[in-house]
Amino acid sequence: MPAQQRVVRRRIRSVQSTMKITRAMELISASRVARAQQRVQQARPYTDEITAALESVVSTEVLLEHPLLEQRQEANAAAVLVVTSDRGLAGPYNANVLRTAEELFARLRDDGVEPKLYVTGRKGVAYYRFRQRPIEESWTGFSHAPSYDDARTVVRALVDAFLHLQVDQIHAVFTDFVSAATQRAVARRFVPLVIEEVEEARPEPIPQYLYEPSPERLLNALLPRYVEARVFTAMLESAASEHASRRRAMKAATDNAEELIEDLTRQYNQARQAQITQEIMEIVGGAEALQTTGS
Repeated sequence: MPAQQRVVRRRIRSVQSTMKITRAMELISASRVARAQQRVQQARPYTDEITAALESVVSTEVLLEHPLLEQRQEANAAAVLVVTSDRGLAGPYNANVLRTAEELFARLRDDGVEPKLYVTGRKGVAYYRFRQRPIEESWTGFSHAPSYDDARTVVRALVDAFLHLQVDQIHAVFTDFVSAATQRAVARRFVPLVIEEVEEARPEPIPQYLYEPSPERLLNALLPRYVEARVFTAMLESAASEHASRRRAMKAATDNAEELIEDLTRQYNQARQAQITQEIMEIVGGAEALQTTGS
């Protein structure tokens, strides 16, 4: 019985130590998700405005040509940017992104397009390397707090592959940060360019402007920045989603540890009570034996 109590007591101490770690990680993730959410909210207006400006330029009656607007007749390959995290313990965050990426790969192959992998985050790199899937390029070390320079580096590799005819499309799979409680993995096509409507309602039809310099020069300046802004926003959304998912996972782990400690404490108390009862019965039995012997 004492040996069983020692085992239970040792398990209680072990779970308590683990609970301290998970609680600390929960608090850290809670503070980080607030900062990451603020960065997302600051980046969205820039992306919305550059989208609106690009919509205005493209809507002119002048026939505009740009490599990033090129709709190639036969698409043979597509670059797919998969945004994952550098660290684990984030619940289903990475699993959802990787599953959405696999669904996109299946759709592309059904259309006769071979996907080429571009991955950010150690978890995604490890996932595809373990399965011996070729990775064109990968980037790690900034998933929790990406900078605009990080996004520019990624976009440069993707756009170069497109301009050199190595790929005919550019897609991205990332996690869309809806709220602190809701995040969803999504797949979006960035090139050939797909202009997405911004959240705010804009007047219809779009007003026509006279541009100085020419619309062509504006397009050449805006398009690369537009793709960079889209990728940067996707990386910020993913970072905020990663912290939110890790906070939920650590909270669930802390709650489970508390429940386990309660169960183990109950087992310990029951074992202790059984031991005390057994000792009392032995004492009473011994006393009765002495009385019988004395009489």
